[in-house]
Amino acid sequence: LGKMGKSLKNVVTPDDMCDRYGADTFRLYEMYTGPMDASRPWSTRDVVGPQRFLQRVWRNLVDENTGEPRVTDSPPDVHTLRALHKAISGVREDYPALHYNTAAAKLIELNNHLTKAFPGGAPRAVAEPLVLMLAPLAPHISEELWSILGHAETVAYQDFPVADEQYLAQDTVEYPIQVNGKVRSRVTVPADADRAAVEAAALADEKIAAVLDGAAPKKVIVVPGRLVNIVR
Repeated sequence: LGKMGKSLKNVVTPDDMCDRYGADTFRLYEMYTGPMDASRPWSTRDVVGPQRFLQRVWRNLVDENTGEPRVTDSPPDVHTLRALHKAISGVREDYPALHYNTAAAKLIELNNHLTKAFPGGAPRAVAEPLVLMLAPLAPHISEELWSILGHAETVAYQDFPVADEQYLAQDTVEYPIQVNGKVRSRVTVPADADRAAVEAAALADEKIAAVLDGAAPKKVIVVPGRLVNIVR
């Protein structure tokens, strides 16, 4: 066999990956590396990323010492509700389009929020939708989590979460501020701020005031929702 025999010794099969990392990790890795209709490089080293994500989800929802759920019945704050419904809205669009990689990225972002915001246990109102959204990507761990959360029925037949529109609207908008075409600062204003309010906030910014050095700008161009361009 020569060189072929040597190369066959280094082949890693899907069965090997499942034995080493688990079927859910392997499945998630396959979906997370890129769009399903695109050619993607294979790297066994990258499998640890999906594995760590699933481990973090488990630790967020389950006490590793007792095996009991770590969720609470406390209502989530508005910031968390925005993060949740943003994820729901995005994942509901990604799955039918077969964009499993971007759906996974949104779930990672939501789980990271829970890790930082709720070190003592995530609200059930967020934990359960997270498990439901994760199920198509990692069905085995999701089934186990769903059971630990107190549900006797399978996760497979549950209704998929639906986003609440009231939490999708942005309450603020960040504007980059350009001076003669070069970004010098950024300012955050209410989403419903009109042009005059955006212009006033831009000119009041300390960095912009320093650049202008007391001189009145020749022109201020406000592109709603996008940027402010100041011409000296």
